[in-house]
Amino acid sequence: MKVIELSIRADAESAEALAAAFNEYAYGGAVIEQVVTPEQGETLDAARPYTVRAFLLDDETRREKYLALERVVWAYSMLRPVGELAMRELAEEDYAHAWKKFYSILHIGARTVIKPSWLEYTPQTGECVIELDPGMAFGTGLHPTTRLCLAALEKYIAPGMEMLDVGTGSGILAIGAAKLGAARVDARDIDPIAVETAQKNIAASGLDNIIRVTRDSVTNDAAPHLYDIVVANIFADTIAELAPALAAHLKRDGVFIGSGILVERAPLVENALAAQNMTLVEKQQEADWLALVYRFKRTRA
Repeated sequence: MKVIELSIRADAESAEALAAAFNEYAYGGAVIEQVVTPEQGETLDAARPYTVRAFLLDDETRREKYLALERVVWAYSMLRPVGELAMRELAEEDYAHAWKKFYSILHIGARTVIKPSWLEYTPQTGECVIELDPGMAFGTGLHPTTRLCLAALEKYIAPGMEMLDVGTGSGILAIGAAKLGAARVDARDIDPIAVETAQKNIAASGLDNIIRVTRDSVTNDAAPHLYDIVVANIFADTIAELAPALAAHLKRDGVFIGSGILVERAPLVENALAAQNMTLVEKQQEADWLALVYRFKRTRA
């Protein structure tokens, strides 16, 4: 059976958002790529465009799915500039390799490395290698918010700590925390597809004994377990709404890392977290996105 390849050019933020939407319809999952020349090295540059690819089977569902993806692109183009949706036919055996060929080893922060499962890589001393198959939309490491969170985890995770990952997505932050020495990581998401994706990635990483993934909201705990670190790479409005529940899960002097925050939405988050007696200790920015690091200062036994 033939496979239909759809592709669209976009910047880093748009690429992740479009891939998340495309993933609902794609055969084998949407993928994101950025061609990196030897002169540019392995580090991704948010200023260079990305390509989002999705694959459809050439069957009776093709037209319905294509029209749905056209609507997604049109709606998103009202918010941010994106390229045209292109289409071409592939033989099924060509599809099997098409989505892999542009991925490479990705270095983030001082010592975090994201490695697609089919590539070989010899870690350098002290590096934290996360093996993760691309195509999982949010949580591939391409989005600035993911990179900011991973860099913050490098700084604040210490061996033996316990962490709560709110809105885990692909599980990339949970895996990173475990690789950096966390003794326990609870990863939560309300999206069943995200839970399934995270469970697969965590199992493939051999970290089931450290990371527990559940489909649940952070607001459902009558007697919350207290963590050294809580991380939430979600949206500003959601962080503000969940602020009381996030604080309720932190130990005294515990660290909260929040991202997914556009610069213009930062005051909303800052006010909500300040109301929970959290103190801002660090703010990092990449493009239009922020990561905020807080310490919980309220006296608690």
